Amino acid sequence: MDQLIAEDPTRIGPYRLIARLGAGGMGLVYLGRSEGGRTVAVKVVQAEFAGNPEFRKRFAREVAAARRVGGSWTAAVLDADPEAAIPWVATQYIPGPDLQTVVAQDFGPLPEHSVRTLANRLALALRAVHDAGLIHRDLKPSNVLVTVDAPRVIDFGIARAMDSLAGDSLHTHTGMLIGSPGFMSPEQVRGLELTPASDVFCLGAVLVYASTGRLLFGATGTGLNAHLFRIAEEEADLTGVPESLVELVRSCLHKDPAQRPTPEEVAARTATDQAGEWLPGAVLAQLGRHAAELLDFAPAAAVGEAPAGAVAEAPAARPDPRVASAQPYAPPLPPPPAYAPTAPSPLIPGQGFGPPPGPVPGAWSATASPGSLQEPGPPHPRRWWGLAVIALAQLMVLLQVSGLGIILPTLQVQLHLAAKDLSGMGNAYALAFGALLLLGGHLADLVGRKRMLIAGVVGFAAACALGGAAGDVGTLEWARALQGVFGALLSASALSLVAGGFTDPKERGRAFGVYATVVGSGSVLGLCTSGWLVESMSWRWTFYSGVVLAVIALVGVLTLVHDRPGTTGARPDPVGAVLGSAGLTALTFGLVGAQPSGWSLTPLLLLQFGGGVLLLVAFAWWQSSTSHPVLPVDRNRVGAFLAMALGGVGLFTFLAAMTFYLQFVHGASPLDAGLNLLPMVAATALTATLITPRLMRRAAPRVLIVAGLVLTALGLALLAGLAIDSGYMTLALSGSLIAGLGSGLAVPSLLAVTTGTAVQHSGGASGVITAAQQLGGSIGAAVLSTTIASRVTGARAASVLPSQLARELQHGYATTLWWSCGATLLAALLAALLITTRPTDQA
Repeated sequence: MDQLIAEDPTRIGPYRLIARLGAGGMGLVYLGRSEGGRTVAVKVVQAEFAGNPEFRKRFAREVAAARRVGGSWTAAVLDADPEAAIPWVATQYIPGPDLQTVVAQDFGPLPEHSVRTLANRLALALRAVHDAGLIHRDLKPSNVLVTVDAPRVIDFGIARAMDSLAGDSLHTHTGMLIGSPGFMSPEQVRGLELTPASDVFCLGAVLVYASTGRLLFGATGTGLNAHLFRIAEEEADLTGVPESLVELVRSCLHKDPAQRPTPEEVAARTATDQAGEWLPGAVLAQLGRHAAELLDFAPAAAVGEAPAGAVAEAPAARPDPRVASAQPYAPPLPPPPAYAPTAPSPLIPGQGFGPPPGPVPGAWSATASPGSLQEPGPPHPRRWWGLAVIALAQLMVLLQVSGLGIILPTLQVQLHLAAKDLSGMGNAYALAFGALLLLGGHLADLVGRKRMLIAGVVGFAAACALGGAAGDVGTLEWARALQGVFGALLSASALSLVAGGFTDPKERGRAFGVYATVVGSGSVLGLCTSGWLVESMSWRWTFYSGVVLAVIALVGVLTLVHDRPGTTGARPDPVGAVLGSAGLTALTFGLVGAQPSGWSLTPLLLLQFGGGVLLLVAFAWWQSSTSHPVLPVDRNRVGAFLAMALGGVGLFTFLAAMTFYLQFVHGASPLDAGLNLLPMVAATALTATLITPRLMRRAAPRVLIVAGLVLTALGLALLAGLAIDSGYMTLALSGSLIAGLGSGLAVPSLLAVTTGTAVQHSGGASGVITAAQQLGGSIGAAVLSTTIASRVTGARAASVLPSQLARELQHGYATTLWWSCGATLLAALLAALLITTRPTDQA
């Protein structure tokens, strides 16, 4: 116990505070007394949590559940006020040291009969906790108080109210790792969903500690990652555990939760009729001294409080509990002793080359983002090299996509292809890529992000080799379809590894900036490289270059991208995967069919568009209702998805329209057209990697997203107005730079909002956001092709002169850019209305 300090309140509700007991992740714990003289432990919530309405709601529910646990083998809840300005809860005060103090300082390992009684009472306590609908998730020696008659379990349920800041089920919090490294279950270490069986594993670890005085898998001095790996993969050393308890403890420590006994079975196997005290005499004597210290404790008079011995207040002068509990509270926190609320473990094993994504100190906190995480672990030392490899793999895909438009004229001449053959090649890639993005992300969550990235790189290399060796249109279409399949697997896993590898706010923003630069510049770089390869070598080398990049990327993935074993944990959601993939496929089919039909609303087209929208709505509904979704749905992710899709319309349309404008109106070669777009790429890269990461830590992402999209729209509007002008230098230095600046602000922020999720959902989040980009690109391609085609068809029907045809093309490009400008402004509006995340305090 520690004396109160001047900043501490003197009363909380009806309880007079007399000492500090400790501190934890939720707030402070005080020793208090009621007016009737009963000693209680009063837990007071930190002010930053008290201001969150969802926290208060969750706190009230957890208090109600904790009341149902009772006080037989736990610290009973006596009183609470979740509606107070500073919410608090009062529990029974247990006058005894914790088990860690007894074993490590006062006595040493306990004898067999004490450990047996300990196992029995803890099993009964866990049964009561589980029957109330709670999972303790942090059963450890410091949360077991030792008393004369029996042990008591503390800190169950109440601290789970903190989960409401990220949203999730009341009973479990998938991906939220709460616990202590020495007393975690394998499923906690792996970030899997927890069940009551996890508490049974922790019970076994506590029994090993009580019997031997050592941690289950040794000290953590060898490194926390190594320690957690031993928990997940190695068998426990039970040397020193009493022979009669070895089999019971071993069954509690089974790696498979389904093979562990229930608390009822543990209690039945440890029931004893042995008479006498359950503790050795030395421990009982220590408990007596502890009780005497409590009786002799003389609290110092707090500021504004009468000294000891003064006349007590008359009952009529008793302060109103709500007024008293609203007393300002912002004391500094002392080092937490044993009796402290459970706090989230600072060690969360992640995926990729670092810890999993989610709210981190200094990053954004989505107030209603299911599956989010807290307190990241140490990043992997090779994460930046890993990021470079992942960026290379993603760039390889983008180069192949943009290169197709460059080689089509050459293919048509050399292979004697018809126009429908050319469109078939593009459609094969778009359909395969769009249909499998969401499924690829979900598979990455199921089997591992790095494994899926390797599969994507290898398969994409094979598809590129097939395309380079193709001699007919059928083989080329198969090559492009396979590129779409493996490109989807690669893209979804690549972004999930980026999201999981960087948790420090500064590094995280810059990593997303690098990825956004790759996404924004890939098409332009593909235009340049493909144009150079076609001009200097052959169209086949546009495919073979993908093989070369894939080999380099594969070596880098195998050596530099870190993927901790056993950190998958998503449960299959076949219904969600089918609904989402089917919806994306239907919309892509519709967009492909809209181009030759000139957007005529045929029955088939209506069926494809309407069916796609309905399937995506059903997907969103299913994700919000099922307990094991591909990706938990909230308004932030919905807003980010819509903003990314509509923003993708603007970005793709801008790049494609300007490329064709420069080639067909100004006569530039593909290489020259790509070089003329480099100012936009430079503006995007500098903004995304240098400016946006700094702003991310100071401004809400909604502000950055909206500002970036508005700037992008402004640049597109300027380009649309200048498209009929011949002064390209003005065009390049104004609209292109402004559009690049805007995309550099918006894209990293959108990535951060969408991928800020639990590790087992990071692949699904990446698949969704990449699917949004692809959908936007498909819409942009349809708009561009139909707009230009209608202009050309009308001009040719009127038998216009070549100069007039060029003029019609100029107006067609301008119309396309106006469409993309409108889509980008709509994206900004939706982001402003739906995205609600905010930056956390940096102090």
